[in-house]
Amino acid sequence: MREVTLDRLLCQQVRRARDARFDGKIFIAVTSTGIYCRPVCPAPSPKEANVVYFASAYGAEEAGFRPCLRCRPETAPGTTPWLEKSQTVSRGLRLIEDGALDTGSVAALADRLGVTGRHLRRLFVEHLGASPVRMAQTLRMQFAKRLIDETTMPLTEIAFAAGFGSVRRFHAVVQALYGRAPSELRKVHRPASAFRLAVREPFDWASMLGFLRARAIPGVEEVDETMYRRWWAGAEITIRFQAPHLLISMDGASPGQWLDILRRVRRLFDVAADLDVINATLSLDPLLRPLVLARPGLRVPGAWDPFEIGVRAILGQQVTVAGARTLAGRLVAAYGQMPTAAQLVDADLSAIGLPGSRQETLRAYARAVLAQNETLENVRGIGPWTRDYYAMRALGEPDAFPAGDLVLRKATGLNEKQLLARAEGWRPWRAYAALHIWRGQS
Repeated sequence: MREVTLDRLLCQQVRRARDARFDGKIFIAVTSTGIYCRPVCPAPSPKEANVVYFASAYGAEEAGFRPCLRCRPETAPGTTPWLEKSQTVSRGLRLIEDGALDTGSVAALADRLGVTGRHLRRLFVEHLGASPVRMAQTLRMQFAKRLIDETTMPLTEIAFAAGFGSVRRFHAVVQALYGRAPSELRKVHRPASAFRLAVREPFDWASMLGFLRARAIPGVEEVDETMYRRWWAGAEITIRFQAPHLLISMDGASPGQWLDILRRVRRLFDVAADLDVINATLSLDPLLRPLVLARPGLRVPGAWDPFEIGVRAILGQQVTVAGARTLAGRLVAAYGQMPTAAQLVDADLSAIGLPGSRQETLRAYARAVLAQNETLENVRGIGPWTRDYYAMRALGEPDAFPAGDLVLRKATGLNEKQLLARAEGWRPWRAYAALHIWRGQS
C-alpha cells in the first residue's frame, strides 16, 4: 500500500516534542511492534529507524498496523483534508463519513462522484493512502471502540450500533485489528451521560451558537448562549462545549441512531476544520487578517440535514434571516416536522405565505434532490447565491463562495468581478473567508 508522502523531518520534530497541534494530522507507526499511535502518546519514544509516518489512521491500518490501546487514535481530533488537486476525493471522503458505504457500494459512490469505481479507488490510495472500503471500516471500528471503552452497552448492541452486519463479523474485525476479543478490550468505566467528540482548538463556540440561534426553526431547534438542542427522529439531542470536546447527550435515541447522530454533529459544527492551515492562508490578505485575528476559531456552520439547508436557503430568497425563520416555522408546523423531498415534490405551500414562484422552486429542488443532483445545477429558481450557500453548508465545500452576496460586496467595497479576483488568494478556503466577512459585519 502506497504511503502518502509526508515531511519526515517535520514528523520527527512533532514526535519528539509530542506536539498536540498535530494530533489527528500525523500518526506514528512502529514497525517493531506493529502498532500506530498519536503524536501525543505517552509511551516511550521508539527508534527513528523503526518509525513510519502516516497522514491518517486509515493509511496506517491499511498498511497492517494496529491502533495503540494507550493513546487511543480513535479519540484524536478529526481532520478532513481538503485536497485542492482532487475535489473528487474530498467529496468522496465526506460522503463516506456521512455513511455512503454503510449500505451502498463503492461503484454507487463513484457514480455519485462522476467517476468509475476503479478510478475512485486509485485516487483514494494516491491521496490518502487507503481505499474507500478501508476508510469506511476504520470509521465504524473507531466508533465501536469508543462504545466499548466509554459505555456499558452490551457488545452485541455495539456491533449493530456501529453498523456491523453481524456479531460474528464484529468479533472478527476487532480480533484482527486489535489482536484480542472485544470482551478483552472492555475496561471498567462509568456509564457515559454524554458522548465526547474531540474538537481541534481554537473553536469559536459563541459565534457558532450565534449563527445557529438566529436561524433556529421553532419546533425543531432550541439555541441559547450555552447549548444547541435538536429534536430529531424521536430523540432529543443536546450539544454543549467543554474544551476541547463537544458533549453530546442523546435522550430517547436508540443505540442504532448514535453513529448517525455523531456524523450529523460533526458536520453541523465543522469539527474537522484545520484552522491552523485555513487561518494561515486567509491572514496573508490584509483585508482578512484583522478578522482572523479577532476570531481565530470561526468555522463554517454545516448541516444537520443537507436537504433542510436547501429548503432554508429557498425560503430565505428575497427576505431577511428572521423572515426565513418564520416561514420555516410555518412549514414545520404544517407538516409536524421538517418535510422530506418526497413530501415537497407536489406540495401546495400557499397557506404558509409562500409566493407561487418560490413554491415551484421548492418543488424543483425536491425533484433535483430525489434525482441526486447534489450541485443543484440547472434547477429552475435556484441561482448562483443559493447554489453557493448550499455548497458551503450542505455539502461542506470549503471553497464555495457566494461572490454575488450584497453583504460581502458592501463590506469589501468591491463589485462581484473584483471580489472574485481578490478571493483567488483565499483558495481553497473561500467559504471561511465569507464567514469572517459576514461575522465582521454583525
